[in-house]
Amino acid sequence: MELNPANLPQPDRYKLLIGCIVPRPIAWVSTISPDGQPNLAPFSFFNGVGSDPMMLLFCPANKTDGSEKDSLRNAKSATEGGVGEFIVNIVAQPLALQMAATAEPLAYGESEFDLAGLTQAPARFVRAPRVLESPVSFECRTHQVIRTNPGAPAGGNIVIGQVIHIWIRDDLLNDRHHTDPAKLDAIGRMGGLGYCTTRDRFEMPMGRTALEH
Repeated sequence: MELNPANLPQPDRYKLLIGCIVPRPIAWVSTISPDGQPNLAPFSFFNGVGSDPMMLLFCPANKTDGSEKDSLRNAKSATEGGVGEFIVNIVAQPLALQMAATAEPLAYGESEFDLAGLTQAPARFVRAPRVLESPVSFECRTHQVIRTNPGAPAGGNIVIGQVIHIWIRDDLLNDRHHTDPAKLDAIGRMGGLGYCTTRDRFEMPMGRTALEH
């Protein structure tokens, strides 16, 4: 089968992306509005960008009416009316239900922290609160926002942030800054309403020696 995305309606293109690009890490993004209202929402179009400088990205698509989601409204630069900061909290398996609850489309200014019974903890350098219960939180300053289809329903946006501070649970790291994946116990997003754990893992060498493994 061959498919031309230009001939597919947007919902089908979306289903292909989320069904084939799996598993996806989840960015639990906390932001704060210019007038001080916190927001928390999950995004599975998320990944690291690079380590020098340390940067990551998440992608909040536009709402069905073409307007910006609250996370983007808050994370965009102050010159655009936002705050220019955000925090990515990592979702461990025990937090799965609370993470899913924060996808509820609340009115702008209503708190997902309160809805999900989560604790707002102060950050070190940004104004947004972090999720105290999360095992890892990356404080970020917004470096750039790329809009692939501004104002269009489901139009894509890429929010790139520079990590300026990290909160990580003490037991997760060894003395070489290696993270213990079993203790992190992160979950990933599959297609539809599906999720997966990271508990089934294997190791293999890199390069041509992998063929001999």
